[in-house]
Parts: sequence; C-alpha cells; structure tokens
Amino acid sequence: MASMPTSKHLLLICYVSLLYFVSLSSSDLSVVGVSLPSSSKVSLSLYYESLCPACSSFIVDHLVKLFDDDLISIVDLHLSPWGNTYLRPDNVTALCQHGAVECFLDTVEACAIDSWPKLSDHFPFIYCVESLVTEDKYDKWETCYGKLNLSSKPVADCLSSGHGQELELQYAAETSALQPPHEYVPWVVVDGQPLYEDYENFISYICKAYKGDKVPGACAKYSSYDFIRSVKVNRFPLVCMKGVNTMWDLLERIKTSVSSYVNIRGLL
Repeated sequence: MASMPTSKHLLLICYVSLLYFVSLSSSDLSVVGVSLPSSSKVSLSLYYESLCPACSSFIVDHLVKLFDDDLISIVDLHLSPWGNTYLRPDNVTALCQHGAVECFLDTVEACAIDSWPKLSDHFPFIYCVESLVTEDKYDKWETCYGKLNLSSKPVADCLSSGHGQELELQYAAETSALQPPHEYVPWVVVDGQPLYEDYENFISYICKAYKGDKVPGACAKYSSYDFIRSVKVNRFPLVCMKGVNTMWDLLERIKTSVSSYVNIRGLL
C-alpha cells in the first residue's frame, strides 16, 4: 500500500503548483478561468447644470471630442446634472441658478442617464438638449427624441413618477460631498482631481493620467507640453459661479425665470 503523503510532501506539491500557476501566460490564465483586470480607465466627472452657458458650451464644443480617435475607450465618463443648485431647508425643494426650467431640464437629463445607462445611449440625448441650449431653443428639447429615434416613454415615466426628483437629490448629495468643494460649473474632475479653470484642457490630463497600453492617437497631441502651455496661456474659460455674483448672471437668471412662467406648463 502506498504511504500517505507527509506534510512536507504536501507543501512541496503546493509550492510546485503555485510556481506553475504564476508562470502561466495571460492566455493560459483565461483557459483556467481566471479573469485578468483590464487596463484601468481614467475617471472623468462633469458637474454641471443644464442652462449654464459655460456648461452647455463645454459639452457641445469640448466634451464631445472624447468620441474622436477612440479617446472614450480609455475614459469612464460620469455626468452629474446638479451644479450650483441648492436645496431649501426642507432638503427637498431645489432652487436652480437659472430658474425653474433649469430644474426641469436637469431632471430630464438625470432621467435620461437613468433610463439609458450606457454612455453611448444617454450622451447623444444630453448633447442634443445642450445643443439647443446653446441656440436658446431649450424649449424644443423634446425634438431630441425624434432626432435620435428614441422613445420618450422611459424619461416621461421617470418624470411623472417622481423618480427624477429622487435622482436629483442623489446628484445633490454627490455634488455636496465633493472634496475640495466645487466653486463653479462646469466643474471637471479627472481621477479625483479638479481641473479648475483649465477644464477645457481636460483631454491632456486624461492622456497624462492613463497608464494602459492602448494609448489613443489623439493623446500624442494633447499630451505635448507645448499644447498644454498654449492652452493655459491663451484660454480663459467662462464659468457659472455659485449664487448670483455678476450682473450677467443676474440678467441671465431673470430671463430664464421669466421664461419659466411662460414655458414650464408646456414642458410638463
């Protein structure tokens, strides 16, 4: 009868097995059912509000560049439609910087993100709405359903059920928890670090932060020192500060608030 293996024998077997396992190539590991972590994407978060001109301009003219040259393949994009909105003491009622229409459209976009979780589904809708904002045609936002061949039902159900308000409160908590706290919008954060007024140069920060192997070709341009320096020197992006701090902000808020009384019933 064969003798039982001793503890030393068992340790030797385990050691040899471990060496064999470690020596396996990536393809070998997939054969034995071990999934390797993919190259980490760079997290990019945009905290914004729908009727802030600086936000809509950033989304339409800059953020959309993520979809050029496969840049989006290395990015985990998160959109947070709350911005400078704040809550009354009841912690339920939202007061939006640009009036009631902004509150409504923020909720529409929150519902779109929730209804179509895939970025490739909800970003085109948000891009469409914000394009209309840049043209001062935000009251035509529902035309985006037809333009994109989307059903309006998921968003309509989200709005009518009150789920949209719940989503907005979640975005409120998320924005309130930012460290450091946001100072204005658009507030762009790459891998946890805010870009402050250099937010339009976000792609160069993404390319610098990316540690994977498959670097998109566009990074060759955006990562160059000369490009970053030229952007920092020559660009002075607009922002929407918290509250009403300038006459321009005040006039914009008055205009959109007046529009709210005229158009809000037609939006609901």
